[in-house]
Amino acid sequence: MATEQLDATGLKCPQPILKVVAKIPTMNAGDILEVLADCPSFPTDMKAWCEKTGKPLLMLTTDGEGKHTAQVQI
Repeated sequence: MATEQLDATGLKCPQPILKVVAKIPTMNAGDILEVLADCPSFPTDMKAWCEKTGKPLLMLTTDGEGKHTAQVQI
């Protein structure tokens, strides 16, 4: 099981989620994808995408500067 990071900072909705979708085929089942984003709607979008796809959302945090970090198991 590997952890890969995807930097989607500077991208606005829906680009961070589209980057996640594009990254998944390059990963193995059980791997963890850590996504960094600063789009205001990213937390809501990430939760909705995980619910829709059935991918476990392991972590979702936001710092004081509006930067989000999410971890999803593939």
